[in-house]
Amino acid sequence: MVEKGLKQALESWDSTGAGEELYQIASALYPICRSITGNGLRQSLRWLQKWVPLSLREVPSGTHVFDWVVPKEWNIRDAYLRNSKGERVVDFQKCNLHVVNYSIPVSQKIRLVELRKNLFTLPDTPDWIPYRTSYYKETWGFCLSHRQLENLADEEYEVRIDSTLEPGSLTYGEFRIQGETDDEVLISSHSCHPSLCNDNLSGMVVAAKLAQYLSRSSLRYSYRFLWIPGTIGAITWLARNEPALSHIKHGLVLSCVGDPGRFTYKRSRRGKAEIDRTVEYVLRHFRREFDVLDFSPQGYDERQYCSPGINLPVGCFMRTPSGKYPQYHTSADDLTLITQPALAESLHRLLHVVDVLEKNHHYLNLNPKCEPQLGRRGLYRQMGGTNNSGVEEAMLWLLNLSDGDQSLLDIAERSKLDFWSLNKAAEILVKHDLLRRVEASGGRATGHRTS
Repeated sequence: MVEKGLKQALESWDSTGAGEELYQIASALYPICRSITGNGLRQSLRWLQKWVPLSLREVPSGTHVFDWVVPKEWNIRDAYLRNSKGERVVDFQKCNLHVVNYSIPVSQKIRLVELRKNLFTLPDTPDWIPYRTSYYKETWGFCLSHRQLENLADEEYEVRIDSTLEPGSLTYGEFRIQGETDDEVLISSHSCHPSLCNDNLSGMVVAAKLAQYLSRSSLRYSYRFLWIPGTIGAITWLARNEPALSHIKHGLVLSCVGDPGRFTYKRSRRGKAEIDRTVEYVLRHFRREFDVLDFSPQGYDERQYCSPGINLPVGCFMRTPSGKYPQYHTSADDLTLITQPALAESLHRLLHVVDVLEKNHHYLNLNPKCEPQLGRRGLYRQMGGTNNSGVEEAMLWLLNLSDGDQSLLDIAERSKLDFWSLNKAAEILVKHDLLRRVEASGGRATGHRTS
């Protein structure tokens, strides 16, 4: 595939090629048994290093991170229930969801009546296997389809979980792209679920491809990408990086971006941060139905980034939200649930979000006393009339509202004009010394000219 940056990707967008590549990455990662720690998580992050030169960070077990402690590291090699005939009636090798994630080692024989308290099923969807975890309570269990449970004979079973739970470390992936400034955009995806495609892999792979495009681009902002274990990973990263959080100006958590449902955006705790307005503007621009949710302290890692003592402007970008599709946290969240077109479309929208953030400058009108004479500069039609062209109308709005306080997005929202048309008009006016880009609001002429 031809290497492309942000500008080239938007100008020659290849939805089919992007979808195929994203699905390929997800397919490679799907079989790996991930958790909040351990070799499965490391293996997954090393796979992503084929596309993005991310760094693996290790934080030792027992490290205090705010009110939490990094847990022991969990690894698993094998697990099964074996009947009296020696048959594996529940087999981790066939589906890694069969074991409750973080189960302690077990090797014993148990009658079914006693074993049942450690078995988990979904009676309403009898062919699906549930996803269950026990990160912070040392116990064990098996997940199986309800149909499997109903077929188990009332006999003694050999129970074997070949796992370890011992001091180690928590691993997360981090990749930073330096832009013109140290102000950062944070992109975060949880990466700890085993064999769940929409709720986990979709965010991981779309983030990787987005990072790949941006790493080849000339950027205004710096971009920091995180592939982290859910909850404890975000808490750990925030605790380790608290002094640098003031650099984060915008942020998104990516999850559930692979199913064909309509887009959903969950606002940051601030509600009307620039990232909130940008995502909503981009989704409106494509004239497709979408949903917007106000912030709530439930969901993904946006609740850590938006906690009151942190309060970063971080929203959550999704298609069908977590818990709102029946396959959520079950074996049915597999490679048949995500689609190539949906993955590509999610990436395409995110590229536009980045493009707006990058171009959302403030401008100062250098000739603010009445309208400048555009005609003698070759910028206006030569004959009077009532039908202004789109660019001319954009110029008039820009000249009227470019007081240094209002950004291009502000002007686009107020004028109902297309953001990208306003950006093009702003570039023309800058070349004719009618506008100057300023670094901060307030109309201070401390900015610089753009070419």
